[in-house]
Amino acid sequence: MDKKTVLVGLSGGVDSTAAALLLQEQGWRVIGATMLIWDPSLPVPTGGHDKNACLAPEKEEDVKQIRALADKIGIEYVTVDCREAYRQAVLENFRSEYACGRTPNPCVICNSRIKFGVLPRAARAQGLAFDKFATGHYARVDQDPHTGLYRLKRAKDPARDQSYFLHRLTQQQLSEILFPLGEMTKPEIREIARKAGLAVADKQDSQDFYCGDYNDLLRFPNKPGDLVLQDGTVIGKHEGIWGYTIGKRKGLGLSGFKEPMYVVGIDAKNNRVIIGPKAGLYRDTLSAENPTWTQGQPPAAEFDAEIKIRNLHHAAPARVKLAADGQSFSARFQEPQLSITAGQSAVLYQGDVVLGGGVIL
Repeated sequence: MDKKTVLVGLSGGVDSTAAALLLQEQGWRVIGATMLIWDPSLPVPTGGHDKNACLAPEKEEDVKQIRALADKIGIEYVTVDCREAYRQAVLENFRSEYACGRTPNPCVICNSRIKFGVLPRAARAQGLAFDKFATGHYARVDQDPHTGLYRLKRAKDPARDQSYFLHRLTQQQLSEILFPLGEMTKPEIREIARKAGLAVADKQDSQDFYCGDYNDLLRFPNKPGDLVLQDGTVIGKHEGIWGYTIGKRKGLGLSGFKEPMYVVGIDAKNNRVIIGPKAGLYRDTLSAENPTWTQGQPPAAEFDAEIKIRNLHHAAPARVKLAADGQSFSARFQEPQLSITAGQSAVLYQGDVVLGGGVIL
C-alpha cells in the first residue's frame, strides 16, 4: 500500500522542520512547501529589521537554504506563489484597519485565508497530490467522539500555544490539518532538530509579521489631528491616528502630568487620539464583529467562556451574548481587562477547546 502524503508548510525555522521530521518518522511521505508572499513593490529594509519575520524579502539564497534543508532531511520541496492573494487578503486589510484607527492582527487573517487556504489549494493546482496539510504551529486538533466534529484545542505547552492565531479555521480546514508539535515543548523540538544534525536547532524564532517599519506598508500621508484628554481638552497634536494604538505610552510628547499617560481611545470619526491615565485602559465589556465558530455554529445564544483579547493575554472568564442576526457578539468580563483594542481578535475558549472568535469593535 502506498504511503499517505502530507504537505508541510516549510519556513526554514526549527518548528516547521521538526514537524516534517516527526511526520517522516511516523511513516508519511512528506513534501515541504514554502509560500512566497513578499510584495516586490515594498521598500526593502536596509538595516535594524527582523530577518526572521514572516513578511521579508524572499532572496534566492533564502529559498536555496530551505531547499538544502529539505534535501538534508530527505523530502521533496516546492515553492508556491501566494503573493497576489496575500496582498489582497492580508496587506489591504492591514492598511484599511489602521486607516480606521484600529490595530489589526495580520497573522489571524494569513492563517485562515492564506496559509491554510491559498497555499494548499495552489499546491494542488501545481499538480501536487497529498492527503493532509501540516505546519509547525503549537496547537492540537481532535474529533469530538459525540458529534464527530473537529475541535481546535490549545497546545499541551501553554507557553507556546498558538491556537489564538488559528481560531478562524473551518471544519473543512481542521479535517485536513496535522499539528505534530501540539503535544510537545520547545526544548523537545529543538532536541529533535539537534539530533538530526540541523543548524536550525538553535535558530531564533520569528517575532513579528513584517521585517521593517509598519509605515512601509501603510504609506499614508500625514493627517494632523488633536490629542485630547478624556474630557475633550486638547493637549497636543498628532500626524495620523494610525501611529497610535491602545495602551501606547512612549513617544506621545507629553509632559507636566502627575502620573503616566496612555492612549486610552482612538476617535477615527473626529481624527482624535484620546489620552488618559492607566485606569482609563480598563474595561469590563467588549463587542466583536464578523464572528467565526470552529464547529460551524456557536454553542448557544448566550454562554460562558474564557476570552483572550490578544495572544499573550491570560484568558479571562466572561458571559457572551450573540446579536440576534449572529453577525456580532458582546461579552461582559467578571473583572475589568487592560487595553481591549479595536481590530484585535477576541478568541473564545471553554477549557482547552477553541470555540471561535471575532474582531473587537
